[in-house]
Amino acid sequence: MSNMKDREEGFERKFVFDEELRFKANARRNKALGLWAAEKLGKSGADADAYAKEVVVSDIEEAGDHDVFRKIRGDFDKAGVDQSDHQIRRTMDELMAQAIDQIKNT
Repeated sequence: MSNMKDREEGFERKFVFDEELRFKANARRNKALGLWAAEKLGKSGADADAYAKEVVVSDIEEAGDHDVFRKIRGDFDKAGVDQSDHQIRRTMDELMAQAIDQIKNT
């Protein structure tokens, strides 16, 4: 009986660890994505950092990546930045992979 309880607690710890990793990776990816988009929008320095923070904050609107994508897409459209939906999503995926690697290797 104790063995079953130990297994259950192990699964719960793994779940908490995975969720924490996902949260950190999303935040890191969104900051990097914001800096990437800021460069495309012609922002630099403090303006680029402020924009990256806006992108991070935009992720709390709904579950998933749709809110972040919608922010980048809308800002690119307003500024006339020529990036396809595919290019934005591909960059999001690439930056997520980098963020996960960075977190796992720290």
